[in-house]
Amino acid sequence: MASEEELIASVDALLEEEPQLPPPAERTRLREAAGITQARLALALRTSTQMVKGYETGRSEPQEPRLTAYLRLLNGWAAKYPATAPAPTAVRQPEVPETFTGPTTPEPPEPETPAPAPAPADQTAPERRPARPATSRRPTAKKAAQPATDPRFPNGPLAVLDGHGSAHGIDDLVLHCPATTIPELVEWTLTESGLGAARLHRNGKDADPLIVLTADAAVKLGLPERLEGHEQRRSLRLLEDHPVVKQITRAKWQLTQRGFGPWARVYRKAQGRDRQCVQLAILPWDALDERSWPGVADMNAADIARVLGTYATRVTTPRGSTAVSGLELMTALRPPTRAVRDEATGGWVSGHNAGSLGTEPMDPAPPEATPEHPVVVDCGWKGGFLNEEAYQWVRSVDTLSDEECTLPFAVGLDLNTAFLAAASRLTVGLSAPDHFHAPVFNPKIPGSWLVDLSHIELDPRLPSPFTPDGTRPTGPAWYQTHTVAYAQELGHDVHPIEAYLRRETGAYLDPWHDRLKNAYVDTLADLGVTKDLDDRAFLAAMEQHKQADPAMAAVLSAIKATVKGGVGKLRERPQGRHYKAGERWPALSRPTWRPDIRAAVISKARVNMHRKLNNMVRMTGLYPLAVLSDCVVYPSPGESPLDFLPYAASGKPQPGGFRLGPTPGLAKLEGVQSMLWAVDLMEKGLNPARHIKGGDAVLDEGE
Repeated sequence: MASEEELIASVDALLEEEPQLPPPAERTRLREAAGITQARLALALRTSTQMVKGYETGRSEPQEPRLTAYLRLLNGWAAKYPATAPAPTAVRQPEVPETFTGPTTPEPPEPETPAPAPAPADQTAPERRPARPATSRRPTAKKAAQPATDPRFPNGPLAVLDGHGSAHGIDDLVLHCPATTIPELVEWTLTESGLGAARLHRNGKDADPLIVLTADAAVKLGLPERLEGHEQRRSLRLLEDHPVVKQITRAKWQLTQRGFGPWARVYRKAQGRDRQCVQLAILPWDALDERSWPGVADMNAADIARVLGTYATRVTTPRGSTAVSGLELMTALRPPTRAVRDEATGGWVSGHNAGSLGTEPMDPAPPEATPEHPVVVDCGWKGGFLNEEAYQWVRSVDTLSDEECTLPFAVGLDLNTAFLAAASRLTVGLSAPDHFHAPVFNPKIPGSWLVDLSHIELDPRLPSPFTPDGTRPTGPAWYQTHTVAYAQELGHDVHPIEAYLRRETGAYLDPWHDRLKNAYVDTLADLGVTKDLDDRAFLAAMEQHKQADPAMAAVLSAIKATVKGGVGKLRERPQGRHYKAGERWPALSRPTWRPDIRAAVISKARVNMHRKLNNMVRMTGLYPLAVLSDCVVYPSPGESPLDFLPYAASGKPQPGGFRLGPTPGLAKLEGVQSMLWAVDLMEKGLNPARHIKGGDAVLDEGE
C-alpha cells in the first residue's frame, strides 16, 4: 500500500500539471449559454475569432497566459450554466470556415474526367507529405472535423524561424527545425515541415511554403544581419559569390532572377506535379514594410506567425510586398490556363481559362500607356493620355459662405477600401484594344474614349468628376468608360471623336474583390467592429479597434495595402536611373500589366465619390471643403459625422450619401479639426484632407 508521502507527492504532481480544459463541444455550449459571440470572446482573450473557432473545434489549444484566463472563464460559466443532461453523442456539424479557399465565383461545368493541369509541374497527383515531426502543440481532447485543412499541408501555410531552432506556425504551433544552412532549411521545409497551402482555384497552383527568418535565425544560417556596404544593390540582394549563395548552388538548388534578397525563392525544377519551391522572407532585411505591416517586425516570432498566418489564410501566402501579393492574388483566383481535351489526339493540353487575362502580355492602346512605353515612343504618339487618377481637390475659399465659415469643426470621412468597392462587378476588357473613329458611346463597353466634356458646367463648390484635380476640362481628352457614362448620367450628350475599345470583356476582378472584402470584414470583426453595430457604436468601436489587438490591426493594415498596391501594380512604371524611354521594363512581360484595368478601377471610384458628393448636396445642402483619394472633409456643427450625415425620420441612414459602416465603400471617421484650421490650409493651397488626422498624416493614394 502506498505511503502518505507517496500519495501526497502523486497529488502534487497532478497539481503541477497544466490546467485541463473541458472538451471542445462543452466550451462551445458554455459560451453559447452565456450569450457571448466568438468575436467578443476573442476580444476578451486578446486573440482572433479564428483562434476561438480552433479552441471550440479541438483544432488548437490556447497557451499560457491565455490558457489560465480561458479556463477561469469556462469554470465561471460552468458554475452558472451547468449541463442539464449528458452531452449528446450525435456528430456536430462542422462550422463553415470564415475564409473559403475555393473558387469565389461559379465556374462553367466541366467533364468529370480527371484531367492533368497544363503545365508539366501539374501532371500527377501530389504525394502525401511525410509524417509530421514532433511539435509543442498539446494534444486535444478529440480530433474535430477540419474541412478547411488540406491533408498535404497539416501545419498551415508558413512558419517563423527563431534563433533557437523553433519554427512558429499558426494556431500556436511550434515545430523543431534542425537546419543550420539555407539548403538544409529548404529540404526540411519540403520534406518534414508539412507547410504549404492549397490552390485558391481548381485550375491554379498550390502556394509554396513560406519560411520567415528573424534576425537571430538569419545570422545562425550564415546570412548578414543587414544588407549593407558592398552587398547592397538597388534590388537588395546578396552578391553571387556570397557563401550562402554558393551553398545553394552546390546543393543543386536555384534562385530566381531577383537573386537572394528580402524575399528569396529557392527552387528546383518540378518533378511531376510536386513543386519544389520555398519562399523565404528575411525580416532584418526589411521584408515587411512598416507602412503595410505596422509593428510586426518588432513582434516575437509567435505573434509574427499569427499575423502572417491570418493574412495567408484570409488573403494569400505572402510572396513579397503587399502590392506583389495583391497582384499574385488576381492570378491565383483567375488562373490563365486550364486543361482541355485535344479533339484530334484525345489527350489533355493547356488551354485558355475563360475570364482570365491569358499567359501573354498585351500592349495597351497609346493613350492608355505611359509616356515612356515603347508603344508610345515607337509610333511618336502625340494624342494625349488617359488621366484617370484619384481626387486631389481643394475648394476655393472664395466659394465659402458666411454660414459655413461660422461652423466650428471640419470633419473628415474616409471610405473603406474605396478601390476595392469600385472593383466589385466591374466589367473590364480581356482582349487587345481595337481603334474606332467617331463611335457611338456605349456605357457597357470598357475602353478609352476621346471626348470633349469642356462644355459641361458644374457647381464650383464641387470638384469636376472628369479630372483628378477637380478643375473643368479645357478641351477634348481621353476618358475611361465610367467617366463618360457619368457625364451621360448627369444629363449631358457625349459624342466621342475616337476610341480604343475591347471586344472581349468580363468581371475579371470579382473573385479578388470577394476574397479581400471577406478578409477585411472578418478582420474588423476580430477587432470588435461588426456589421450589427449602430452608427454610434460603430464610431466608438473604431476609436479603439487598433488598441484592441495590435496583431489583428496589422493584418487589417496589410489587407488595405494589398488592395491599393495591387491596383497600383497594374501600371508599374520603370525603375532605375539608367532606364531610357522606349526600352521595355520587366513589368511589361506580365499579362497583369494592364493600365486600362487600373484606370477603370480608379475612374469608377472617383465617379462613386462624386455621386455621393452630389447626393449630399441634394439631401443636406452641404458642400465639401476638400477631397483626397477616398477622404472627404466637411464643415460640421459638431465633432461627429452624426452631426451632419443624412438620416431618415426612422433614424436609418439615407441611401445615396455617405453612410457609416465596416464594409468596403462605407465610411468611417478620418479625423476632426477646427474650421479655422481647415480654412487656413485652404488659403495656403494645402489640402485639409491630407492632414485631417493630425500630425504629418498623409493618405496612401495607391501606388
